[in-house]
Amino acid sequence: MITINIFCQLCRLDKLVIAITILCCFTGVATAQSNPFAPGWELQSEASAIRFQSVKNSTKVETSSFASLSGNIDTSGLATVRIQLDSIDTNIDLRNVRMRFLFFETFQYPEATITIQLEPSILSDLGQNHRKVLTLPYILDLHGISNTLAAEIAVTEISEGIVSVSSSMPITISAADFALDRGIKKLEEAASVSILPSATVTFDLLFSRLTSDTDQVAASATSSTTATTALETQGDFSVEACKGRFEILSRTDNIYFGLGSARLDPKSRLILDSIVDIIRRCPGLVIEVSGHTDSDGQESSNQYLSEKRAESVKSYLTASGIETNRIVTVGYGESQPAVPNDTVENKLRNRRIEFAVVEN
Repeated sequence: MITINIFCQLCRLDKLVIAITILCCFTGVATAQSNPFAPGWELQSEASAIRFQSVKNSTKVETSSFASLSGNIDTSGLATVRIQLDSIDTNIDLRNVRMRFLFFETFQYPEATITIQLEPSILSDLGQNHRKVLTLPYILDLHGISNTLAAEIAVTEISEGIVSVSSSMPITISAADFALDRGIKKLEEAASVSILPSATVTFDLLFSRLTSDTDQVAASATSSTTATTALETQGDFSVEACKGRFEILSRTDNIYFGLGSARLDPKSRLILDSIVDIIRRCPGLVIEVSGHTDSDGQESSNQYLSEKRAESVKSYLTASGIETNRIVTVGYGESQPAVPNDTVENKLRNRRIEFAVVEN
């Protein structure tokens, strides 16, 4: 459900972008500028909000949001809204972590963007009416997939140079449209819940016109800065927070090896670098890295392979600065399957690396 909520939130972000861009166009005309988009518009993130509602176990509705948004409309009328997915805020720390690692896979896809190309004529009468409801196309880039969608938004001219863009009705988004189905399954298994694969989003965004070309350059620089992660503990984690994170990391399925090999695939580095950071923030704790295989092949070979794969992960962690005595490895071979070895997908899930805090 968190997953769905996030999708929705993204959708309404894009709606916001569309609305904002349109409003900007109109305001530009109202001020009698030759280019209504000059010198540019900037999203006022502190005064903007994007909320999404997800449903789990059929009846429980939860509301979440993103803490860090940025956006602008350039002089050509190209409106862009950026969502820092690490800033997902579900009001619960470990739920945020699940969303980042299991659903959005932010270690690989840290940002979602919404873009729309605006034309000055769209809001030519906004100055007289002050509010307009429009349905516009936009491009949502999420999880490595770009889709063209449409949204209904309300654009309101609050004052000269300030425009509000909001959802005129809840927006529905499907996880399947962005290949997030697998992420939903991971969330369901991690939290032992069922999650509706679609959700609704609402938003309220505020844009202001920049006063000079210099402001436009400064706004662009600000847009690219790293967002603050919602509800993330600063500094070291508690023991319980560490345990929870390693349990979640064990479900990512983003550590890859060659077929029948213990050699790490380079694409595993993204998640492993995130794991290095978490281990560093769990000082004094010893971490177990365990290897698991499916049931194909000889049991003895699978046992050996699982041990070597766990050792390969340890080698990466220690090469990245983690003390050797803080990492222990073990191979379980095919003895602890996460799911039955009866399908290709299940066998893939059973070929995994898990992490756990070693109890004293």
